[in-house]
Amino acid sequence: MKHWRLGTFNLENLDDRAGEDGGFEDRLAVLRPQLRRLRADVLCLQEVNAHTLDGKSGPRVPVGLERLLEGTEYARYRRVISMNRGGHRPSDHHNLVILSRFPILSHGQVWHDLVPAPSIRAVTAKPACDQGQPVEWDRPILHACLDLGHGKVVQVVNVHLRAPRAAWLPGQKTEHGRWLSVGGWAEGFYLAAVKRAGQALEARLLVEKMFDADTQARLVVCGDFNCDDRESPLRTLMGDEEDTGNGHLAARMLVPAERSVSESQRYSVIHHGRKVMLDHILLSRPLLGDLIGCEVHNEALGDELVSPARIWQPPDSYHAPMVAEFS
Repeated sequence: MKHWRLGTFNLENLDDRAGEDGGFEDRLAVLRPQLRRLRADVLCLQEVNAHTLDGKSGPRVPVGLERLLEGTEYARYRRVISMNRGGHRPSDHHNLVILSRFPILSHGQVWHDLVPAPSIRAVTAKPACDQGQPVEWDRPILHACLDLGHGKVVQVVNVHLRAPRAAWLPGQKTEHGRWLSVGGWAEGFYLAAVKRAGQALEARLLVEKMFDADTQARLVVCGDFNCDDRESPLRTLMGDEEDTGNGHLAARMLVPAERSVSESQRYSVIHHGRKVMLDHILLSRPLLGDLIGCEVHNEALGDELVSPARIWQPPDSYHAPMVAEFS
């Protein structure tokens, strides 16, 4: 194989249970061509739901994903999926998945393994908190080591960082989801920022461990970062030499592959008319040297705020899939 391709796609709450009236068939008709167009040899997915087949306490299965991959080349790929906090089975919602044409040498996940949950005492909660409570991330970070052949391996890290949406606080929201005070919303927004920054830090520390093991590692961190490259979570992960102030550390910087895409096409989400790049493929310098090009498939992208209000059961994802090609 002269070239290989790596893609990332947030499938937005992929779950066949939501399609009891045929809506899921509409999703399959839209999503399958998007996957086929990626022609990915390695595919990182976010927001894959899983559920028990008997509705009870059996193993959770990503049935929606199984149905989506039916009849595609991806159905034959090797697969790893993230586990719940106990590490026993996938979560109900928003699992991470890595699909690979290449052999998987090893895989795992980190979830407060490198960064302990910070303790924060909420000041607007009702009733008032008399001591700090741990603030845990919503999801793990999934990683896999793939054998490209000819003695080359690539480390793939799949992430889905917390959205900048206020986290829940006791006594500060109605049953309909409305905030009861601006102060409560502001503290919830602060907690969400802590979660997102903590996830980014843990992902960066995982990258550091990989570089410690091999300073020339072919390494990619991809997924839904819920921020652009000017915001602190992505800067935390990139480790730009202008931020560290140390040229000796430049070899450990991660570089966004989408910078090779024209600025007019560099967006993966449309948010109330504003085009933003929230999904990324970050490359280590050795892997950047193999980069041929990057594509963001945003031609049919709808507005994530406007379209759901106007379309009944929209079948699309409001994230554009993206893919990078390597020699």
